[in-house]
Amino acid sequence: MNNIKVVIGIDTETDIGSWTPWYEGLVNGTPIVLDLFRKHQVTGTFYFTGDAARKNPGTVQAVKAAGHEIGCHTLFHETIGDALFDIPGMMPILPEEVPLRLKLATEWVEEVAGVRPLSFRCPRLFGSTAVVNALDALGYRTDASYPMYFYRERLTPYHPAADDWTKEGSLRLVELPNFADMAMESQDKFGRDRDQWPLFRTAGADELMRHIDSYVEFCTHRKVEPFLCFYFHPWEFWPMRQGLIHYGEGSVLPDPFLIENCGPYAVAQFDLLLSRLKAAGAVFHQAKDITA
Repeated sequence: MNNIKVVIGIDTETDIGSWTPWYEGLVNGTPIVLDLFRKHQVTGTFYFTGDAARKNPGTVQAVKAAGHEIGCHTLFHETIGDALFDIPGMMPILPEEVPLRLKLATEWVEEVAGVRPLSFRCPRLFGSTAVVNALDALGYRTDASYPMYFYRERLTPYHPAADDWTKEGSLRLVELPNFADMAMESQDKFGRDRDQWPLFRTAGADELMRHIDSYVEFCTHRKVEPFLCFYFHPWEFWPMRQGLIHYGEGSVLPDPFLIENCGPYAVAQFDLLLSRLKAAGAVFHQAKDITA
């Protein structure tokens, strides 16, 4: 794995993604991530939703002061691209709405951070052609939304096409595929069991490293330079509420894997994962610095 480029992305949003309105995990989990990054001398990209940035300016400034990149993750963690599967109670944003929403999200993050975000990620990796065109027009350098597990074509960073974001083209924007174990046989109709997340806390860092090694061998066999783009969340490093969660006019019951082992176990396994990657010779980059 010597000199393999690695991007660690931290998606900052409400607890358990879109399933709660709270930021306990962001407030308490982000300092833990920053401490681990400092311990291992790792740099990363923190993708803030506009709402997360506005409601947690101190956290944004702490990330910036630590030398990490501030990216954008939509306004409210909404489905802004093409949904790959249904999310209860959530309808995708119309393509016609995308440019304005991304403009507003960019401005909200910039207002708080004091720097304009240059890197973006769609919630749940639900990207789209409308999204990459809007990002390109806004001057973004990278988008880390391509779900390798689903489209199964792109393995390395590329310039997307203006008429099909999953194909190589001539946009200035660079698309970063999110690592998945393409060597394994999927048992899921969407291929989600190939994906990296949330293996580090549901199966452990060593099991995730096994999939990483398998993927690196897969790329090497095809004479493709391996590239590893990851996504994690601050709320995973803080214990999440269990069982039925009530707020507003109803309650939600997240699937068990969403909150399994959040807190101390996830912290320990993330610590171990960073150690394993460093020992293997991985080189960590901020998303904005990756080229096609």
